[in-house]
Amino acid sequence: MTQDLLQQLVEMRGIETQYVDAWGKPATIAESSKAKLLNVLGYDTASEEKIQSQIIDDISSVWLSPLNPVQVVRSDEAIVIVVRLPIELVNDEHVITVHCENGKIEKHTFTPVDQEMTTMAHIDEVEFHEYVVSLPLNLPLGYHTMALSADDDQFAESRIIVAPKACYTPDPIAAGKKIWGLSVQLYCVRSGKNWGIGDFTDLATLIEKAAGVGADFIGLNPIHALYPANPDACSPYGPSSRRWLNYLYIDASAIEGFDDDSVQAVVNAEEFQKTLSHARETEHVDYEAVAHIKLAALKAVFDVYDARHLRKNTKQNKAFKAFVTEGGESLDMLAVYDALQSHLKAKGKDCWGWPVFPEEYKDYHNPAVAKFKKANAGNVKFYLFLQWIAAQQLEAASSKATECGMTIGLYRDLAVGVSEGSAEIWGNKDLYCVNASVGAPPDILGPLGQNWGLPPMDPRKLYEQAYQPIIDLFSANMASSGSLRIDHVMALLRLWWVVKGDDAKEGGYVYYPVDDLLGILALESHRNQSLVIGEDLGTVPEEIRSKLADNGVYSYRVFFFEQAEDGGFFSPSHYPVQSMSTLTTHDMPTLIGYWHCLDLALGKDIGLYPTDDILQTLYADRHANKQSILDSLHGHHSIPDNVGSDVNTTGMTGELSKGMQVHMAGGSSALLSLQLEDWLQMDKPVNIPGTFNEYPNWRRKLTKNVEAIFETHDITELAAQLTQARKQASA
Repeated sequence: MTQDLLQQLVEMRGIETQYVDAWGKPATIAESSKAKLLNVLGYDTASEEKIQSQIIDDISSVWLSPLNPVQVVRSDEAIVIVVRLPIELVNDEHVITVHCENGKIEKHTFTPVDQEMTTMAHIDEVEFHEYVVSLPLNLPLGYHTMALSADDDQFAESRIIVAPKACYTPDPIAAGKKIWGLSVQLYCVRSGKNWGIGDFTDLATLIEKAAGVGADFIGLNPIHALYPANPDACSPYGPSSRRWLNYLYIDASAIEGFDDDSVQAVVNAEEFQKTLSHARETEHVDYEAVAHIKLAALKAVFDVYDARHLRKNTKQNKAFKAFVTEGGESLDMLAVYDALQSHLKAKGKDCWGWPVFPEEYKDYHNPAVAKFKKANAGNVKFYLFLQWIAAQQLEAASSKATECGMTIGLYRDLAVGVSEGSAEIWGNKDLYCVNASVGAPPDILGPLGQNWGLPPMDPRKLYEQAYQPIIDLFSANMASSGSLRIDHVMALLRLWWVVKGDDAKEGGYVYYPVDDLLGILALESHRNQSLVIGEDLGTVPEEIRSKLADNGVYSYRVFFFEQAEDGGFFSPSHYPVQSMSTLTTHDMPTLIGYWHCLDLALGKDIGLYPTDDILQTLYADRHANKQSILDSLHGHHSIPDNVGSDVNTTGMTGELSKGMQVHMAGGSSALLSLQLEDWLQMDKPVNIPGTFNEYPNWRRKLTKNVEAIFETHDITELAAQLTQARKQASA
């Protein structure tokens, strides 16, 4: 009986007990995992009575809500809502009033008993009925507030979201134009002016140079806000907030006030210059050094700017205040968090994240935090200022792409979650399940499964919050760009949850309201005129692939994963048009690294493979794959005859690398993304999944300054060939 009740609760909360693994075989999650997943969702599974009581409570809470918290409908669908009422009210006349986002008000009057009744229930001996009510209203696209009233007494409110059928696609791409662009980790970029980390000025330079040789976009790593007081927490995929920006990408020298004598005194100090030289010259990004000099310079610039503009009735102050007002609680939360973390660090206290803050500071909504904010208003204002400047500089880079005539311009990357100690969780703990983490079941890339250390959102809480956190997320990440890549896009359908302390393989899938989330994505895509790319690698159920395609989301096709059952590689001409193709990703070796198995050797050195048998199997697979690649490239005449056809004697050369890239450019995908590392023939990866301190992830710099990259004949020649191949593929 207990197992039956447990299973009922599992199904009510969208926990999937059976799935198809990465090898196409059926898999079942352990019985113990079911109970653990329910526990992190807030349920007590200790006894049959407790489980039964919680099921009753969940059912009752639905019946006691006359309207659902939110409903998403598409523009081509009839609007149908559900109304739940006690039997004593079903004969009364009721009014649905919709306050549209554009200010328009629509009303519909109905009597519940005249509508279709779908089900009924008894709650505390009161009979409740559920009715389906059709609203004969023509609502515009957008976010609208819906109220239910009787006898002029409003007793329920809900949100209704009207979304387009599919995401936005720019007209040239919809008309068949095929484009290429470069993907880059912004922190990796070297230049003659930056301070040891790529910045938004470098980005504008890269855009201008790349556009000049035919590129139609620049793809970025996630540029989400990280931790000013903890700079070595540098993974762009483990941010503090996904709505705001990493201040380290600010070019301090481009801010008004930088030339002031007080700022120059800071910047020209001997210790500053010594640290600056080190930060520029070191092979890997030294985040501690970069943060030290950037914060010092930015604080000095802020003091000047604040005195000139932000304490007076200036247009700059009005713009700053408008930015802060629009940012709302989310922006305030991040600024207070950054100021508080910096304060605790200065006092020598544990401060890596809110779980180790003093008790009174562990929640943004605590009175002690409000008191801290008031006492440290200047510091909080400084962190607000950093976000304002970062947004301005990113927008300037995006404008440069428009000015250069790029079809898309910037495409941004949305990480799948935030880290455990993040400001985002600190301010909305109800939404997150902090005793679990997002990850992946065992697959080809990670045979032991993966645990990413990112607490998941509770899908029910997200629903109860009328999807506002997701709306804000999509909107913020589509700003100042022409496209958004959603990392691990399967998260819209389901996420692999791993309970804290468990191995990744012991997790289970939890489902999310995919159709609603896709509707919101489509709405924000049109509002921001942003093409959407979904990273659909790994264990991907077929149902999400077809949903994504129907919703106008572009698939993500990586050459090395596009293999037939016989081991051969599909021609890029067979890829879906509605896709972005690429040779490698930030989680994979570079072309040279792949070809010479440097990733496998590195993996062995850092203990990534549990047994020699696994490693030897990977070497054998790689050998066979490389031969298949050579066969395919020669079969399509994508590489000249002087490039060998035998894997045993053919190394990665400039001709082979160029041939592979041009081969991809002749494919059918609307978008082609290439890694700047492969243009520079680099051999080390930027990230090795499954590692932490074993490898300097997210730190490796490019080998050439951005100003010099496009002055190389081989690179400009490759760019010209890519542009020509894309034109021919478009025709």
